[in-house]
Amino acid sequence: MTDLLNLAMLICACVGSMAFGVLAAYGILRTGFALMRPQPRPIAVKPSPQVARVL
Repeated sequence: MTDLLNLAMLICACVGSMAFGVLAAYGILRTGFALMRPQPRPIAVKPSPQVARVL
């Protein structure tokens, strides 16, 4: 009975460690790609709105 319990705990630990590894890799890659993305530049001149002319 204890061997079966030890096997179940080992399987749960393996699944948990794999899930943690996958989530950690996802977080690392997500932050890496977010840092590589070019930052938006502020617009220097605001375009003034113009009224459309109807003929």
